[in-house]
Amino acid sequence: MAPDAPRNTNRRTAMPDLSLISAAALFAVSAFAVWQAGARLAYLADALADRFHLGKSIVGLVALSTATSLPEIATTLSAAVKQSQDLVLNNLFGGVALQTAILAMADFWARGAITNYPRSANHALEAALLNLMLGLTIVLLVIGGRWSFGWIGLGSVVIALVYAGAIWLLRRYDRQGGWVPVDLPDFEPGEGPVPGDLHRLPSWRLLSRASAFCALILVFGVGLVISAEAIATQSGLGASFVGVTFLAAATSLPELTTSIAAVRIGAYTLAISNIFGSNLIMIVLVFPADLLYTRGPILHAPTPILFASLGFGILVTSIFLIGLIVRRKPRLGKVGLDSVLVLGAFVASLAVYFALR
Repeated sequence: MAPDAPRNTNRRTAMPDLSLISAAALFAVSAFAVWQAGARLAYLADALADRFHLGKSIVGLVALSTATSLPEIATTLSAAVKQSQDLVLNNLFGGVALQTAILAMADFWARGAITNYPRSANHALEAALLNLMLGLTIVLLVIGGRWSFGWIGLGSVVIALVYAGAIWLLRRYDRQGGWVPVDLPDFEPGEGPVPGDLHRLPSWRLLSRASAFCALILVFGVGLVISAEAIATQSGLGASFVGVTFLAAATSLPELTTSIAAVRIGAYTLAISNIFGSNLIMIVLVFPADLLYTRGPILHAPTPILFASLGFGILVTSIFLIGLIVRRKPRLGKVGLDSVLVLGAFVASLAVYFALR
């Protein structure tokens, strides 16, 4: 296809060619560094929430999700500068179902179904607003670039405004509270391997450590992206399939490690809000990408794989939304049925992406 030529050229000039062995080595080193930094960042986020008396849902929704989304932010903005529309949109929209599947995988470390633990309806509201934004994005993709301000499409502006409204509503609801479905603990002492000295450290030390781990996630997250892109390119897969699967998986590694670490210490609220918050960020990143993509509105001429990725995002989010509302749900072993269904839907999405590549 004609648009592929400039995209590939920009990629070659933007970074050096890596052999398959070099790319695999870089991926392994970067994955190990991101895994270690992400786990410690989850512990720090939990300690900072207690120190400053912040709701863990808001800390996960805003702070932790932003930190773990740094690789996505770097990848998206870099691809937008390269004028690679396919890579931007497939990486963002494909990451929604993947990151929701990460929450389902974290359920294996929980003491019972993870969606049984939240004490309030905050997470159900987060899931509902995420579905609202996913559905809105589908509508805006159908409309395309009919209305724009210069090269910036009206659709990306609408997404940014709706995201700002969603965060305002979630913060207000978190302060006011609402119905309480089940009073279950968010943390039980001794449940997981929490570093014992964190709660004794001064606040500035906690903040400086959190900043350092955020920097590590950004640097080695970019290393994951570069190596994953090199491995996927040499495998001969199409750009759309690469963006929606392998590259999205590489940039979602911080969410995986922080979610598992949060669940292991009993911070279920933090883990769930981290994933839903990261998915909201994935959608709103369309706006800064549209600012940098100068060939016209970025939500223009969508491919079938984009609609499929958004549809699967709505599907897996809806499954967890039902799980958050229906508390006494069937389990398979100690994993909730909702998590099993989400993993099944994600596997099905991979088959669909491969068929549409």
